Amino acid sequence: MATTELGRALRRWRDRVSPRSAGLPEGGRRRAAGLRREELAMLAGISVDYIVRLEQGRATSPSSQVVEALARALRLDPAERAHLFLLAGLAPPGPETVPCYLTPSVQRLLDRLGDTPVVVLDAAMTLLVANPMYAALMGDPSALRGFARNRVWNHFLGPPGRIRRTPEELRDFETRVVAELRSVAGRYPADLRLRELVDELRARSDRFDELWDSGAVGHVESSVKTIDHPDVGALTLDCDVLRVEGNDLRILVYSAEPGSEAAEKLRLLSVVGTQSLTSHRPA
Repeated sequence: MATTELGRALRRWRDRVSPRSAGLPEGGRRRAAGLRREELAMLAGISVDYIVRLEQGRATSPSSQVVEALARALRLDPAERAHLFLLAGLAPPGPETVPCYLTPSVQRLLDRLGDTPVVVLDAAMTLLVANPMYAALMGDPSALRGFARNRVWNHFLGPPGRIRRTPEELRDFETRVVAELRSVAGRYPADLRLRELVDELRARSDRFDELWDSGAVGHVESSVKTIDHPDVGALTLDCDVLRVEGNDLRILVYSAEPGSEAAEKLRLLSVVGTQSLTSHRPA
């Protein structure tokens, strides 16, 4: 019964979200005003086939990560999000786990910054949602799964990214991200996913393990970053870190000084988008 109710709820919520409100074009003939399955799949970062199986009741055990992604894509309020977890046979995340909920106000902020690269991370620095301009600047993150969506894992264990750092900047960045992750682990000691992330990083990265053993705590600050883009070349941008304290989120906003060469390159990226990008790995 719960599975049937889950499918009905997903379809009802999908029909409620207009493409425009989700930042998608409304072109083409539509049988309903809401999102198509393909659009929901793209927004949530899961396959269309899995959406179909969930709605038809043929998929019975979605993971908490899938449920969280669906809740964000469907723009559910806190009560609806909790109900979706229960329909999926899962306990809604409690205060002992890293929050992954995007408030309506954060979503509205993203909607209004369409011409600015913006990405939202949870406290553990796992990517929750990125706008198209961020994908154009850093590489499309929509295909990333699991720990590959985590900024710290990506830096220490993933392939090289697009951000250029001097040796001094690299040391400072690594020290700060590990110190922030340690602070987060202290706030959420019962979060099993976070514990697994730290264990894997310590087991596979000597550099991370060394920094973790230092015991430092702290947080990542706003900075200036140089991004080597495969199509438009190097861009030097301000990266401001905005913190949503109530939900423990980090919003990274990349901007250029008006009239600068970097601002012109960002404008070009807003036109080109991701269509000519050669790398899909975000930094």
